Amino acid sequence: MSRSTCRGFPACAPLLASTSSRTSADMGSPAVDTIPPAFTIEVDSENKAKSLNIFSFNFPHHVSFHMSWIGFFVSFVSTFAAAPMVAIIRDDLELTKPDLGNAGLAAVTGTIIARVIMGSVCDVVGPRYGLSIVLLLSAPFCFCMSFVTSAAGFLICRMGIGLGLATFVACQFWMSCMFNGKCVGIANATAAGWGNLGGGVTQFLMPLIYRGMVEGTGGRIFSAWRWAYVVPGLLHTIVGVAVMFLGQDLPDGNYKMLHTSGQLEKKSAGKTQYIGCANYRMWCMVATYGFCFGVELTMNNIVAGYLFDQFELDLVTAGVLASCYGLMNLFARSIGGLVSDYTSVKFGMRGRLWTLWVFQTVEGVLCVFMALSKDSLGITILFMVLFSICVQASEGASYGIVPFLTRRALGVASGYIGAGGNAGSTICMALFFTSPDIPTYDGLMYMGFTIIAVTFLVVFIHFPMWGSMFFPGDPTITEEDYYIKKEFTEEEIKEGLAVSVQKFCNNSHGERAPQHRPAAEEATKV
Repeated sequence: MSRSTCRGFPACAPLLASTSSRTSADMGSPAVDTIPPAFTIEVDSENKAKSLNIFSFNFPHHVSFHMSWIGFFVSFVSTFAAAPMVAIIRDDLELTKPDLGNAGLAAVTGTIIARVIMGSVCDVVGPRYGLSIVLLLSAPFCFCMSFVTSAAGFLICRMGIGLGLATFVACQFWMSCMFNGKCVGIANATAAGWGNLGGGVTQFLMPLIYRGMVEGTGGRIFSAWRWAYVVPGLLHTIVGVAVMFLGQDLPDGNYKMLHTSGQLEKKSAGKTQYIGCANYRMWCMVATYGFCFGVELTMNNIVAGYLFDQFELDLVTAGVLASCYGLMNLFARSIGGLVSDYTSVKFGMRGRLWTLWVFQTVEGVLCVFMALSKDSLGITILFMVLFSICVQASEGASYGIVPFLTRRALGVASGYIGAGGNAGSTICMALFFTSPDIPTYDGLMYMGFTIIAVTFLVVFIHFPMWGSMFFPGDPTITEEDYYIKKEFTEEEIKEGLAVSVQKFCNNSHGERAPQHRPAAEEATKV
């Protein structure tokens, strides 16, 4: 029997039919007349875009692309707004190094649980609500920063603002729902990369805002940094409302309409949590993502202060140089996604896995070299930039793999892996950058060796039908075996709950080794 058929599933034949051919009564939902959406760009059978055009505002695919990265960008700007102003804040609030380290930990640790929850929110109510609500909920903490008078208040506000980083999960889930497997790597990478760019932009943006506030307050520097925090709060509010009213959850419509019409499964949060947590590949990715995205969060917290103290720079200069680390997101994360998509065309999923391992291992090596360059500002900046490029590329390559880990529990997987990034930052900050006995350059070296060790887990990620880095897949196992048989019961298949997943299986044949792909698909690539 052909690999593209649904082997072993007597009820699977109807899955190949269009969803629109099923009545609402068949799906157990009230009858609602729906009009098939029309698109002006090329889409696949799931109505996902087959290409990404960063200059397009085509609705819904590219409008949602822009809403997702802008929302994530704003959360990064606010979360790391304190870092470039830390010298002034430290003097105003009389903070010690442990106080600053704990506040930095709080900024990225508080969102670990938020990201896990966001995964289920995306599965159940959609990415649009998830992204919008978390921006609006974290906005008050930005405004409250203006009234902080103690280390405890500073820590609480940074933790509340850091909850906004849960927007990452909605961002990546949204892109995985809007773009086809042929371009999902570059779409995920570009949206997240431009969002992460906020971590670099804030390094020079906040000092400029601060400088303007100093002039506006007549030179009162301890009032100026407080007024500066009003800007991130306003951005959270404006963008949160824009996402709610301009975005769309899926190519076919918003969750509420699709649930009502019976075109979309109403998922159980408990069931999707179980499916996601039972997938060991997800846990490997949780760990490895902790040492690419987690490393980026750590660097956003410490790099400006490191340059300020180690090389005795002024606040603005240190902020501008530190921004070079985050500004690599403008293109570097997209490179990781692009290379992941390219190696997938050439080698299938095994190419994506090798791409991740190479980028992230080189990342660890460059982190060590940056630490060893502690006596030269120029060489430190050179290795910092190269290190940053590999960090961002590793993140892009990671989310070239994530959309294929599970289909039914994609939100859960995205949430846990995103939370892994924050957990990695928490670990790095706690182990290497909070103790006064460990110089920052030694902390960087220890972090580099840890990156190399943890990245070895990529070797153990194996897809039965596609293989792993060193072992090929089994050509007798189909995508349906992995995505449908493992995640749906026979009764659920008969109810039609796996219809959209069957379409995903058909669109995922490109992850096979080239010799096992359908002839028609290979012909389209020539």
